[in-house]
Amino acid sequence: MPGPIGGPMRGRNTTEKPKDFKKTTKKLIDSYLSKYKLALIVVILFAIGSTIFTIVGPKILGNATTEVFNGIMSKLSGGSGIDFTKIAQIAITLLGLYLLSAIFSFIQGFTMTGIAQKITYKLRNDVAIKINKLPMNYFDKKTNGEVLSIITNDIDTLSMNLNQSITQIITAICTIVGILIMMFSISWQMTLISLIILPVAGILVRFIVGKSQKYFNKQQEYIGHVNGQVEEIYGGLTVVKAFNAENKVIENFDSANDQLYHSAWRAQFLSGLMHPITNFIANIGYVGVAVAGGYLAVNGTITVGNIQSFIQYNRQFTQPINQIAQISNLLQAMVAAAERVFEFLEEPEEVNTAKGKIDTEKLHGNVEFKHVRFGYDSDKTIINDFSASVKEGQKIAIVGPTGAGKTTMVKLLMRFYDVTSGEIDVDGHNIKDFERGELRKMFGMVLQDTWLFGGTVKENIKYSKENATDDEVIQAAKAAHVHHYIKTLPKGYNSMINEESSNISAGQKQLLTIARVILANPKILILDEATSSIDTRTEIQIQSAMDNLMKGRTSFIIAHRLSTIKNADLILVMNHGDIVEQGTHEELLKNENGFYYNLYNSQFDEAEEA
Repeated sequence: MPGPIGGPMRGRNTTEKPKDFKKTTKKLIDSYLSKYKLALIVVILFAIGSTIFTIVGPKILGNATTEVFNGIMSKLSGGSGIDFTKIAQIAITLLGLYLLSAIFSFIQGFTMTGIAQKITYKLRNDVAIKINKLPMNYFDKKTNGEVLSIITNDIDTLSMNLNQSITQIITAICTIVGILIMMFSISWQMTLISLIILPVAGILVRFIVGKSQKYFNKQQEYIGHVNGQVEEIYGGLTVVKAFNAENKVIENFDSANDQLYHSAWRAQFLSGLMHPITNFIANIGYVGVAVAGGYLAVNGTITVGNIQSFIQYNRQFTQPINQIAQISNLLQAMVAAAERVFEFLEEPEEVNTAKGKIDTEKLHGNVEFKHVRFGYDSDKTIINDFSASVKEGQKIAIVGPTGAGKTTMVKLLMRFYDVTSGEIDVDGHNIKDFERGELRKMFGMVLQDTWLFGGTVKENIKYSKENATDDEVIQAAKAAHVHHYIKTLPKGYNSMINEESSNISAGQKQLLTIARVILANPKILILDEATSSIDTRTEIQIQSAMDNLMKGRTSFIIAHRLSTIKNADLILVMNHGDIVEQGTHEELLKNENGFYYNLYNSQFDEAEEA
């Protein structure tokens, strides 16, 4: 089973900006968020309520402080002293407000998490469905890592940031407005002193961010270099050791790591300056507020409790401002991730050219290629003019040098790609007239690269026929000469297969995939270098089974070892996308100046030299 391929790394300190923020945001709202209007209204109302209850708290706490201060002053003057009953009432009121705030916060958090997860669930489903509708040429342009990054990194980023950003935006705006109202209600003079320091802090922060950003960009670049080296070296560790290149590898890594160290040090140092600088400016503001508050208290304009409340509001005021700055980064990352997901979902799908359902059960396997022309890119033709007629039950070998177009032909036959011009017919029906799924039911395919998934041996063989009985699975394994090996495994057919299954050789994996095709019992077989990973002895063992399997079925065999296709009914010799010769093995060898003759004898000479 192929191992997972990691997607591109996302830097925590740099934010990728979307190409079109407004358009992507509108699409996210219209296509996904709009379905949860009522739930979003609940989130907004409860977020506002939670924030209001929290904001009112310091003002009420200030009243308690004033009550204590007045009580002490009253006691010193010979009065009744502190009114603990009133303080208890204030404390109960305050506790009730904070409790309500917590309940409101819980409700809005619970609701928003539900919205985010439902959207994530739908997006993952949409992506999973989309993958199966995309043409194969899409995956020629994209790496597995890029596609995997959309499914994992981008959707996770969208989910996490969506959950955080909406509630934080509401809370931050409500907090700023609410705190400003409360501060002005206490003292407009002290509020102006608090507001004066904000532009100063903003200018300094912007200056530091501007300086540090280029180092963060370099840091991310060098992280990519370091990670790329690590992935490359560990992937080819055997080659590194075989050529004694350990010292060279260490030197290259040290160089990249040194560059990463210097850029990261500068980035982190400059970033670390922001907190102490903003704290310093904030403290200057607190001093100004304290001096002004003391002056106003002496003049009887403000109470001691209000000074305390104001200082609390003053300390809280910068938090939502910083929060909004962080939210802007979250929103940028979220919309950039959504943009990539939407781009994926809007990719052109395979065109359905089916003309009604054709019953493949009644077909026999006659195949005709009529002047087929094809290129993976429109400006580069691989198959120039391919024509061939194959009768049902024939064993057709396709041979030729690397890049001749052999594998491309079978990919066209199974409609992994559509021909540029010409047509391919199965029993007189153009393959474009079939539903792709119905067409592929006729085929059994064994590729050069084996593919097994994480599961039991039995599940891997039954992949081609899920309703197969255990006896059918065993018979298929015996036909592929892999039954004896399976019985040696600890749990036999119930043994697990995974990437770490070191006890399974490449040849044994290939035998399991052959057993899978035997179980499917297809009408047309495609064997693309099917025995390339199997030793000569094993190849001889399965050759008779493969011959029996191919009897009565149209079979296409792509082989480099020409000795394996001597008994083919027809050999198509390809070169540069065209059939240059065709005939049986004996017929082709009669032409001593022919392409096949030279190809066959060159392999014979190589075998002799070996």
